[in-house]
Amino acid sequence: MDVSADIAVIGGGIVGLAAAREILARRPGARLVILEKEAAPGQHQTGHNSGVIHSGIYYAPGSLKAKLCVAGATDLVRYCDEKGIPYRMIGKVIIARNDEELPRLEELHRRGVANGVQGLEMVGPERLREIEPHAVGARALFSPNTGIVDFTAVARAYAGDVRAGGGEIHTGAQVTAVRQRDGRTVLVTTAGDVEAATVIACAGVYADRVAALTRAPRSPRIVPFRGDYWVLRPQRRHLVNTLIYPVPDPSFPFLGVHFTPRMDGACWLGPNAVLAFSREGYRLRDINRRDLQEAVTFRGFQRLARKYWKTGLAEMWRGVSKRAFLRSLQDYIPEVRAADMLPGPAGVRAQALGDDGALVDDFIVHRSGGMLHVRNAPSPAATSSLAIGRLIADEVEQG
Repeated sequence: MDVSADIAVIGGGIVGLAAAREILARRPGARLVILEKEAAPGQHQTGHNSGVIHSGIYYAPGSLKAKLCVAGATDLVRYCDEKGIPYRMIGKVIIARNDEELPRLEELHRRGVANGVQGLEMVGPERLREIEPHAVGARALFSPNTGIVDFTAVARAYAGDVRAGGGEIHTGAQVTAVRQRDGRTVLVTTAGDVEAATVIACAGVYADRVAALTRAPRSPRIVPFRGDYWVLRPQRRHLVNTLIYPVPDPSFPFLGVHFTPRMDGACWLGPNAVLAFSREGYRLRDINRRDLQEAVTFRGFQRLARKYWKTGLAEMWRGVSKRAFLRSLQDYIPEVRAADMLPGPAGVRAQALGDDGALVDDFIVHRSGGMLHVRNAPSPAATSSLAIGRLIADEVEQG
C-alpha cells in the first residue's frame, strides 16, 4: 500500500472515525484514509468501555469535556435514532453514603446545572428507594438523561459513514515513522507509505508515541490504567435499575466502583483502577516491558504514585480480593453477595499525565510537527465523539 491522500487519520477508534466522517461530510470528494494498526477499527478503548452515555455532570464548567460531552450526548442520541442503533436512557444515581460526602454531591449538582445538564434532581432516601429499591444512601443526585449504548455498534456505523463518503480504512497499518517531503507528510506504516497534505493523530493509548514521531513535546505522557469488572449474576440483575455511581473520592482521581447495566442485559460491577503493565494489558498477566518501564520511570507517574500510594494500594488489593471488591459494592447495595459476582471483562484507560504528576483533566487537541494531535481523550470521549469530530474538523478547516 503506497497511497497519496488529502487527509490521513492515524487511529481507527471512535474519535478517529468520528473526525473522518465529519471531514468527509464537509469536503465531499476528498481522499481520506484511516490507518488502523489492528485487524479492525475500535478494538481498544472503543471496544472495552462501559457503554455509558454520559450527561456531563462531572466536568469543570467551561472545559472541553463539559461542552463537548453535553453537546455530544445530544448528538449521539439523535444519531442512534437516525441509524436505528438501540440505546436506553435508564438514568443514573450518584449516591452520597453519609453527610461527609454531601458537599461533594452538591458540587456535582452545581457543575451539572452550570454545564446545561437537563433534569438533574437532588433526592433523599425515600425518592432514592423509588428509583433504586435496593440501594441505600444519605442523599443522591439523579440524572434521568444518562443512558447506555453499545459503542462498538456506534463505531461500526461511523465506519460505514466513512466508507459511504469515499473514505478508506486501512487495517494492519501501524505508523512507525513520520517524515516531511515537499510540504506534505509521509507516514511510514507496516503496510506501506501514505503521503498526505493533512494528518490527524487520534492514537488513543499510543498518542504520546505518535506525537514523539513528530518531535512534539513528550509531555503529557500516556499512562495506561486497567479497570477490572465483575458481572452480576443474571438471577440478581433485578437489584439494579439504573447506573449507580459513588460520589468521587477526592483522594483518588477516578470515579470509583459502580454498577453499570449493559445493552445486552448484563450488569457490570466496577471497575477498580490500577497501573496496567501493558498499554493493551487487559489481563493481570499481560506485561509489556517497554510499556511498564516507561510508566514506572516517568517522573510524573512517580509523583502520582507518591501522592496516592495509600489509595493505590487499596485499589490493587481490591483487584485481587473479591471480598474487598464486594465490600465496596455493599456500600450501595447491601444485598449483593460474593456468590452474585461472576468474573468479568477489563478495560484500559489511556490517561494523559503531566510531569508534575497531575492527571490531565481535559481533552487536548493541538498542532505540532505539521500534524493535528489528539493527546488526551479518555472518558467521556465516546459520548462526546461527534462533538469532538466537529472540533477536529474545525481545526482542519482553520489550517
